[in-house]
Formats: sequence, C-alpha cells, structure tokens
Amino acid sequence: MSDADADADAEDLVDGVLDGDHRALARTITKIENRAPGYRDLVSSLHAHTGGAEVVGVTGSPGAGKSTLVDKLATRYRDRGLTVGVIAVDPSSPYSGGAVLGDRIRMASNIGDMDVFFRSMSARGQLGGLSTATGDAIKALDAFGKDRIIVETVGAGQNEVDVVRTADTVVVLVQPGSGDDVQMLKAGILEIGDVFVVNKADMDGVRTTVSDLQEMLHMRDGTTAVDAGHHGSGMAVGTDGETTGTDRDWDPRIVETVATEGDGVDDLIDTLTDHYDHLRTSGELDRRQRARHAEEIRRLLRSAAAELLEDELDRYGGIDALVDEVQARETDPYTVVDRVLDPLVDCIERSED
Repeated sequence: MSDADADADAEDLVDGVLDGDHRALARTITKIENRAPGYRDLVSSLHAHTGGAEVVGVTGSPGAGKSTLVDKLATRYRDRGLTVGVIAVDPSSPYSGGAVLGDRIRMASNIGDMDVFFRSMSARGQLGGLSTATGDAIKALDAFGKDRIIVETVGAGQNEVDVVRTADTVVVLVQPGSGDDVQMLKAGILEIGDVFVVNKADMDGVRTTVSDLQEMLHMRDGTTAVDAGHHGSGMAVGTDGETTGTDRDWDPRIVETVATEGDGVDDLIDTLTDHYDHLRTSGELDRRQRARHAEEIRRLLRSAAAELLEDELDRYGGIDALVDEVQARETDPYTVVDRVLDPLVDCIERSED
C-alpha cells in the first residue's frame, strides 16, 4: 500500500469510528495492536475526540472470576442504557505473540448486542499484563462513543499495577478462603485498588476474607472499612470513628458479589459511580489524567529514543563491535556512551540555537 493509500485508509477509519461503524472500530484496533504503518497518525486523529468515557480496570488473581464479573457488568450497564467496550488482555503466545485465548466467547450474556464491543488483546510479554497498545485501543473506544470501557487484565500479581495507567477506577477481585490472594495483595497490588470485590461470596470463608481486607486497608490508609455486608458496599471510617471519603480522600470500598448469579453487581456499579463522582468533584480525575498523559509522553519518548539510539549504534558497527572494544579494554562503557550520544547532543544544541 502506498503512502497515499495508507493515508486515505486511515482517514476512512477515523471517519468510520467517529460515525459509529463497528467494523471500522475493529479494523482500527487491529491496526493499533499490530502497530501497522500509519497507526500513530490514526491514534493522533482520534485523540481530540476522547475524554467522554469512564474507564474501569478489573484485575485480580486467575480464578477469581474476572471474566464472569466483567460479563455481568456489561449486561447491567446495558440495562441502564449505556454502551460498553471491553478489552480483555490475554496471555501472549510465546510463538506468535498473539493472544492465546484469542477472541474467545466469554461475553456470553452479551452475544449479538452491538452496543457491547468485546476485544481480546495480547499482552505481548508486558510485565503489567497490559500491552503498549491497550491505551491506544481505549482511545479508539472512547472516540467511538462508548460510555463505559472495561479493561480486564491477565492477573499476574503485583505487576498488574500497569492498569493504573489506563483506568479511572481500579477494581481488585479476590475470592474467599484464598491465602494466595491475601498474599498477592500484600505483595503490592493492594496499593492500586479503589474498589475491592470479594467475588464468589456464597463460598465459605467470605467473612474472613472481608476481615483480612479491612485490616490491610486499615494499615494502608489509617482507615478501616466496616460493615461491608453481603453483596453490599462497605462504608469507610477513620481511626477516630468519623466518616471519611470527602472530596479530598477516597476510602476504598469492599463489595461482595456472586458474579455467576449477578448478585451484588448493581451495588458494584453504584460504587463505581460513587468513585467516579468523587474523582470529578475532588479534582482527582484531572490529576490522574494528567499523570497518565505525562507517563504516556515519557514512554513514547523512551521508545522513540531507543529506536534512534539503535540506528546510531549501527553506525558504529552495532553493539557487538562496541562490546568487543570494551572487552579488549580498548575503551570503556562510559566512553562508548559519550561517543554514541555526542552527535545527537550536538544536533539538539544546534537546533536550540
């Protein structure tokens, strides 16, 4: 495809996405995921049309019931007249880099509903379970006009913190009676949760799990969630007994659900709405969005700089040639770095003049 044809194709895709064409949306996300030529211009064109969707990240250990809960969340959102986009980030194939589970049918309750767009994406080896394309795919869904976007992650323990960079609200799932889940939370994922869901709340051990969560949140924030209640959201109180959760502070809520039956899902949606309202009124939404944009700019700069440096290394015969010099004690790593970077620094300084 010539550059002119690629530009025309990208323009058609942008028009299609903005006009609500699901086929154009699917093709756009495929182009983004594959990092096909022209995808950057495509995402850039869509950026001005974003900012209307609420993004919910759902994470937790494998087996906690994330997919079932996401399915039920999408159904209840549709019952409320909202359109939904779902990105399920699957484990990467070690051979193809594609999603092992592919576009599997796991949105069983929403098959045939064109207002629920489901897409399975490959994590492509990213530690946080989110591919670098996920954020761009969210932009496509946002520009398309989806009211709610749900990102379901692989569930790889503390590395799931990457979800914070893409979601307004982070939901962490645990299941009753799982000591591994509790240890996972202690390992670091506790810090990223805005809402904690004890799923499979009809199992034994739910009270112990809720109590463990309350205690860990108490240690995290100096507050403790109490009276979570079966299939209900817990209010949070400060250590002095005064109710907190003002516009300045959000105290994580605990919600119990039985996703297979849909129990507690409405309570969860109400809690997600409460959190988003808090983000807006407190100014935290703007702060989080600015932080995400800053991180995205840094990440793109690092990626572009890495490509530029690889080109410079090639001019010196490649990394192996430079390593040979260092190995032979003909030079040292610091001198090599200065040699590679100096022309780039000079170019930048000349452009500033």
